[in-house]
Amino acid sequence: MSERRSKHMDNFVDERDQELLARDKYTFFVMKRVLSLEGNVLLSDHEKIVLCYTGAPYPVWIWTDDGIDEADMERAYQLAKDNAFLDGQHSFNIKYSLADYFIRRAASDGKKLAIKTNMFAYDCPDPVAPTSEVSGQIYQVRPNDLEELVDIIDKMYKETGLEQKDRAGYIGDAKDFIASGKAYFWKDGEGNNVASCKYTPNGDMASLNLVYTRPEHRRKHYAENLVYQVTMKAKEEGYLPMLYTDADYVASNACYEKIGYVLRGKLCTIR
Repeated sequence: MSERRSKHMDNFVDERDQELLARDKYTFFVMKRVLSLEGNVLLSDHEKIVLCYTGAPYPVWIWTDDGIDEADMERAYQLAKDNAFLDGQHSFNIKYSLADYFIRRAASDGKKLAIKTNMFAYDCPDPVAPTSEVSGQIYQVRPNDLEELVDIIDKMYKETGLEQKDRAGYIGDAKDFIASGKAYFWKDGEGNNVASCKYTPNGDMASLNLVYTRPEHRRKHYAENLVYQVTMKAKEEGYLPMLYTDADYVASNACYEKIGYVLRGKLCTIR
């Protein structure tokens, strides 16, 4: 067995790993944040491979160096296999080169992996105000909006096909979002909460997510205006706004680009 194949994996991360992830600060923004959470599965050689898993229903994140060869890709595959992540119940957020290897390698084991989502990572150094006029205004989500926020989270996860939690899990998330003071609705001219968005700071960046518009209120530019307003709030606090999108949602990506978001990186989810 080669030295690379047998290289020891630590079950902790340190400043070396933060430096590795900084090379892909857009595509692995979320992974950098979750590395600090307790209860994670953490494996790293501090050089070529960093693996992180926070638990269901979230994906397994595997960062790999751009110069990784097939021997190291095999090590990553074996890590996933040895930790029972190739059981059909887990998905992986990884670079395209590793995704291609995982798909081919799993086939040799009689398993089928496929790309589930193509992701784009954007940042927004210079927000551009929307030109569309819409009724209503931004509204900070408050404790008495808990049930409505839970309903929106549930609908968004079901519609986008993301791994889902039970209602108790959504309630816990919604309470955290509200407590952060960084979750917002767009309230239309009639007082209806028609769209949602929030941001999560990490270091000098802030990730926008929970972008959702109720179906009956779409194509009215609510999300465009809400995302812009939340982007400005993050920027005014000194953060560089960024977000992930489904690369196949052309209309949504065009909306983000219209208000100043710039494509910085690509990633994929396989399952």
